[in-house]
Amino acid sequence: MVLALDRLYPPSTAADWDAVGPVCGDPGVPVSTVLLAIDPVHPVVDEAVAIGAQLLVTHHPLFLRGTSTVYGGTSKGRVVQRLLAAGCGLYVAHTNADDAPRGVNAALARILGLTDVQPLVPRPDGPPGTGSGRLGELSMPTTLGIFAARVADALPTTPVGIRVAGELDRPVRRVAVCGGAGDSLLDQAVAAGADVFVTADLRHHYSSEHLAAGGPALIDPGHWASEWPWLPDAAGDLRLALADTVEVQVSHIVTDPWTALVTRDRREGSER
Repeated sequence: MVLALDRLYPPSTAADWDAVGPVCGDPGVPVSTVLLAIDPVHPVVDEAVAIGAQLLVTHHPLFLRGTSTVYGGTSKGRVVQRLLAAGCGLYVAHTNADDAPRGVNAALARILGLTDVQPLVPRPDGPPGTGSGRLGELSMPTTLGIFAARVADALPTTPVGIRVAGELDRPVRRVAVCGGAGDSLLDQAVAAGADVFVTADLRHHYSSEHLAAGGPALIDPGHWASEWPWLPDAAGDLRLALADTVEVQVSHIVTDPWTALVTRDRREGSER
């Protein structure tokens, strides 16, 4: 199983600061059921245990900044203890899955209907179709408002929804995307001539300065929602790699940390 995942998402293509690959588990345990999810958090672990999975594959690392303990008195330690007690391992595919030819960014571009898709920033070592973000074209030009509605319809719904920066009647055809946090690629989106950049975790000052300089419009659908479309693609690729000998399931649990959006109208209505 680990070999199949490593072939799909080579650990050597991960960023040097990243923590990917096997995290815990017995390599000798036969795997018949796998659960794919974005975050290695307790509700997802409960789901993996409930379906009898022998392996949980997540996009986000459990120990990105390292650790000196898996003590059950800590939240992350409890994740490890719960998985091991249930006979379930944990494997992480993070930046190596972001940049893969059928990875996180490719899935986001596909679900938004982009054509002529290419990496926004190709890898310097030149593996075909590999690199950061994606750049593509819409089959027909539209407006920012209509395209933002398409983004909302295409991606999983979260309580906070999506944020849009730019005039809603602005013409849109060339689209840059980056699943997860992508404001480090703002300059690349400008250089590529994008009309809009779809990414998450956009910060106030970066976004304000980018727009003031005439950069493309921005759509922020949230970190979890922008990465989730990879899961069904990864499940299909894993089933194919394993010749359908393993049951592969996708978690639909919304693990976005933002759980509610409170507006003034809603607050005032609740006080009446």
